[in-house]
Amino acid sequence: MVRYGKEHKQATRRRIIETAGRRFKRDGIDGSGIATLMTDAGLTNGAFYAHFASKDDLVATAVADQLRAQCESLSGQAPDRAGVEQIVRAYLSAEHRDNPEDGCPSAALLDEIGRCTDATKQAYTDGTLAYIDDIAARLAPDDPKSARVKTLSVFAMMIGTLQLSRALADRQLADELLKQGIRNALALLDPEHHS
Repeated sequence: MVRYGKEHKQATRRRIIETAGRRFKRDGIDGSGIATLMTDAGLTNGAFYAHFASKDDLVATAVADQLRAQCESLSGQAPDRAGVEQIVRAYLSAEHRDNPEDGCPSAALLDEIGRCTDATKQAYTDGTLAYIDDIAARLAPDDPKSARVKTLSVFAMMIGTLQLSRALADRQLADELLKQGIRNALALLDPEHHS
């Protein structure tokens, strides 16, 4: 019998977390059973419990992982107000709207996260605030905390805009909504430059 090393176990766990994160965003948390999640990862159901105590454990871990990746993606943007505009435009893009499995966990899962365990809500809170604080630091480099609640509020508007754009059957209206959402977000985040 071959004994798999620790690296193999970590790589397998990593694969489950990544594939689950994408599946949750596409089909929802409730709509993704353990069997489906393990099939996505190319594993058997029995292998699940070698890595996670429960589905809730995986959900909290996958949510944290998705948010960490989202936060890491900000490093590719300019470190100032120009970066904020890049972030808003990418977030409220047709590409993001049309590919939820590759996109923001908030826009895909917010209503479900609100019904999840405290551990998942805490993972969500920590990950979202890391993302928000990164953006706030671009808006108010001397005092990022001062911009936190405002940035969070604008982010909530962006999430809602993206969700509504995904739900509209009228494609042209959905596209116009994204464009208006960009104008709204930039006007609120950077009123001096976008009047």
